[in-house]
Amino acid sequence: MTRTGELASILERPPEEAAPRLLGSHLVSRVDGHEVVVRIDEVEAYKGSDDPASHAFRGETIRNTSMFQDPGTLYVYRSYGIHNCANSAAGPKGVGGGILIRGGEVVDGVSTASKRRGRGTELADGPGKLCQALGVTLELNGTDLLDSSSIVHLESGDPPEFVMATPRVGISRARDLPWRFVAASQLSA
Repeated sequence: MTRTGELASILERPPEEAAPRLLGSHLVSRVDGHEVVVRIDEVEAYKGSDDPASHAFRGETIRNTSMFQDPGTLYVYRSYGIHNCANSAAGPKGVGGGILIRGGEVVDGVSTASKRRGRGTELADGPGKLCQALGVTLELNGTDLLDSSSIVHLESGDPPEFVMATPRVGISRARDLPWRFVAASQLSA
């Protein structure tokens, strides 16, 4: 099975099952001739019409149509009119499940990510920062993240030693669901 095939089988699962399995994977961008690689260490699952916090809760629209496409389709939206956020469609096609890629660590292309962010630290530790570091814009919405020739794509990586599940953050509905997953090298005492 290819690396992309492994990720495809992960993303075919329901979002709340797929999300923690995405941790440790790499999100790779080749924008404007510069490659940046982020190891994913924080994600959130959104379960389509079964989840009132999901952009797909009320059904498919022009804005969220990427969530209803094949697993691994990039869904980019603008949060509060300021920051872009990157998601992968997850679960069966047509259901509208997704995984918000909340953060990660830049493991290659630090210089490029730093220039895009205008700083040398905290390059991808939030969904807006991650998109800025990678150069992910609204124009990339609908990109196939499972195609290694795509400008932005996923690659397999090493899973984290531990995964913590917590309630999602920054939402006003279904806040109690433990569908935020964070990679950790050790558990806090």
